[in-house]
Amino acid sequence: MNDRLRDRFRSDSDIEALPPQSLIRIVNIPDSAPASPWWLISRRMLYAMLLVLATAMAAYFDRGGYTGLETFLDAVYYAAVSLSTTGYGDIAPVTQSARLINILVITPMRVIFLILLVGTTLSVLTEESRKTLQIRRWRRHMRNHTVVIGYGTKGRAATTALLADGVPASQIVVVDSDSEALTHASSRGLVTVHGHATRSDVLKLAGAARARAVVVAPNQDDTAVLITLSVREIAPSATIVASVRESENSHLLRQSGADSVVVSSETAGRMLGLATVSPSVTGMMEDLLSPDEGFSVAERVVGEDEVGGNPRNLEDIVLGVVRSGVLYRVNSSEAETVEPGDRLLYIRRITGAPGTD
Repeated sequence: MNDRLRDRFRSDSDIEALPPQSLIRIVNIPDSAPASPWWLISRRMLYAMLLVLATAMAAYFDRGGYTGLETFLDAVYYAAVSLSTTGYGDIAPVTQSARLINILVITPMRVIFLILLVGTTLSVLTEESRKTLQIRRWRRHMRNHTVVIGYGTKGRAATTALLADGVPASQIVVVDSDSEALTHASSRGLVTVHGHATRSDVLKLAGAARARAVVVAPNQDDTAVLITLSVREIAPSATIVASVRESENSHLLRQSGADSVVVSSETAGRMLGLATVSPSVTGMMEDLLSPDEGFSVAERVVGEDEVGGNPRNLEDIVLGVVRSGVLYRVNSSEAETVEPGDRLLYIRRITGAPGTD
C-alpha cells in the first residue's frame, strides 16, 4: 500500500537538484527590512562616485602618460567623461603604460559604472542574483528548523503557536501549493517553499532532512499519511507531528512514522460537547490553547532545587513529568518524585494578559 501511494504522487523531475537561480519562484526568503528607494539610489550614487574617484587617482598618478592632464581636477574630469562614455578626446592616454591601465583598470570600471547607473531591467537582474545567493546560503546553513506542511487553518495556528513560543520566524519553513497562502506566510517573515509536499524533492528542498521537527497539516488524511511516510524516509531523526481528521486513520499515521497525532474532528467535537454542558470549561480550554493571552500549557527543565520533590507541591501547576521522552501524568506513581533531567509540563501564566499578575 505504501509503495502504491508513493507511486501515485512521485514525479520524475527533481526540484531539489535544480540550481539556485531556478528556485527563485519556488523558495522565498523574506528580507528582514525592505530598504528605502532613496537609500538604494543614494547607495548606487555613492558607489559611482567612488569609482570616479578611483579612476581619477589612477589617471593622476600616471598623469605623464596623458595629454592635457596636469591637475587632479583634470583627472576627475577625465574620469567622469571616460566612465560615462562621453569621451571628448581632449585628454587621452599616449604612453603604453597609460593605455594598459585603461585596458585593465579603467575599462572594467566603466562597465561597473554603467551597471550601477542602469535602469529597471538590470536592477531586476541584480535583485534576482541577490536572491540566488541568498537561497544558496540558506540551503547550506539551514539546520534544526521546523517545517510546517500545509498552511491552512491548522498550519497557520501551528505557526502562530511556534512564534508565540519564541521560535524565530527565520527558523520556520512553510510548504504549500497555494500561492495566496504562501504570500500570507511570507508577510509574517516565514520562509516559504512552493510545491506539493507529497514529492520527496520538495521536502528535501525545504530542508526536511535537517529539520528538528515537521508539522504535517494537509486537508486530507491520505495525503497526511503519504507525507508522513516521505518525511520519515528522508528524516529518520526528526520529530513528526501530524494532524488527521478522522480518528480511525490515526494508526496509519503512527505506522507511517508520526511521533504524535492530533485528531482534529474529535478535538472539535469534544469542545462542542463541553460547550453545551459547561461553557466556562470551554473558555478555559481555549485560553490554555491560545499562546498570547491568559494561560498556556508549556514545558520546562526541572530546577536543581526541585529535584527529589513531589511535582504537586511545586509553585507551578504541573500536569505531567516528561522523562526519557515519555510523559507521566502527575497522578501516576512514576511522577511522584522529580528526577534530574526531567521536564515539567505545566500551566504558564502569560504576563500582561487580562486577569493575570
